[in-house]
Amino acid sequence: MEETLRVAGQQALNAVQAKGLEGEAFLLYNRELSIEISGGQVETFKEAEQMGLGLRVFNHGRMGFAYSSDLSSRAIMEVVRDAISISAYTAADEFNCFPEGGQSYPVIQTYDAGIDTAGMQEKIEMALEVERTARLYDNRIKQVERAGYEDAAFSSLVMNSRGLYAFGQGNYCGLYISLLAQDDGDDQNGFEVMAKKRIADLNPRMVGEGAAMKAVRSLKGKSIASGHMPCIMEPYVVTRFMNILSASVQADAVQKGKSMMADKVGQLVASPIVNLVDDYCYEAGIASFPFDGEGVPAQKNMIIDQGELKGFLYDTYSGLKAGRKSSGNGVRGSFRSLPGVGTTNFMLIPGNNNPDTLIADIEQGLYITDVMGMHTANPISGDFSVGAAGIMIEKGELTYPVRGVTIAGNILQLLPDIEAVANDLRFYGSKGAATIRMSRISVSGN
Repeated sequence: MEETLRVAGQQALNAVQAKGLEGEAFLLYNRELSIEISGGQVETFKEAEQMGLGLRVFNHGRMGFAYSSDLSSRAIMEVVRDAISISAYTAADEFNCFPEGGQSYPVIQTYDAGIDTAGMQEKIEMALEVERTARLYDNRIKQVERAGYEDAAFSSLVMNSRGLYAFGQGNYCGLYISLLAQDDGDDQNGFEVMAKKRIADLNPRMVGEGAAMKAVRSLKGKSIASGHMPCIMEPYVVTRFMNILSASVQADAVQKGKSMMADKVGQLVASPIVNLVDDYCYEAGIASFPFDGEGVPAQKNMIIDQGELKGFLYDTYSGLKAGRKSSGNGVRGSFRSLPGVGTTNFMLIPGNNNPDTLIADIEQGLYITDVMGMHTANPISGDFSVGAAGIMIEKGELTYPVRGVTIAGNILQLLPDIEAVANDLRFYGSKGAATIRMSRISVSGN
């Protein structure tokens, strides 16, 4: 596969350089498998693959971009012509620049041969076990809406006219389920997802039981009185807030004045127990890879260290604009898109506390299991007011389910209020967090 991609990329670069211009070829081969089951039978089976080229051209500071899923010589020359033609209509920008060649890349295990060698029946059986386990968990589990297995494998090549050449392969796999629990007219949803770099690390039973437990524990929920109280947030809920926070530590947002973290480098923005990192080299993370979408080596970037904001994430463009080097965060999801600043394995570093101990001394508080409407949170100011569900904490014990409440505040106030971080690190996609305890949060109920 590398040779196929290399030949196509070299043809494109040769044609660009023949015009006296600079170019970058990003080539990607991607294969995806999806198995969805229902009622103990395979419902849908999909296997798809794609391959393509994305070409960036810099024409005296003017950028042109074109792509194609056809790697024939004729199609490649059309891409070159289109990219050069487009560059004539864009504004010149002094920060348009490609990374230099001669890069040294970290050695990271990003490909699990076990995903390839596992038979199709084995993958189907894992999906079936997820559904079986969920249905057997409790007789109130009445419907499994979706359950299945997925995996993906890809080969990526970045090469440019400055001598940069980076090739790598990666894959990952996952299980998921969404279901419904019913009790005396009350319906509650439950879901669980698990994505791993190694197929041996998938646990179908944990996925099935996790979704069923979430649905059953939410039955017969009720609202509570408004007030300020301590709260516990499960890892999934924490990662929802991290989605908002991640946008604020990307340099392009800072440079556009769209970040709540602007001008706060070197300041305490969180509790001293908070450590936040973006780690492209974290092998257990599904985003791990030796280089980013521009061919810059993968790095581990400390964002918040013992509560102090250490810096932001950069691609080549935003780094040059800030007078800094790229942090290896030039992310692109497809050959059809340009690179842009993005996170990789973005995680809250776990602490040493057992999750159960975080609840023990809370007289009255809220254990938050879900939040709704996070898209309404303001990534510039940090303000949020979102729906929430959870379980009431009374005298150190989880008691009855809670729903129909709203939690509100500001992320810049939330971070300093974190009192403890547990040791139960969980990843949801490429964001990972552990259970946290906060000293107080504003809850609006009945």
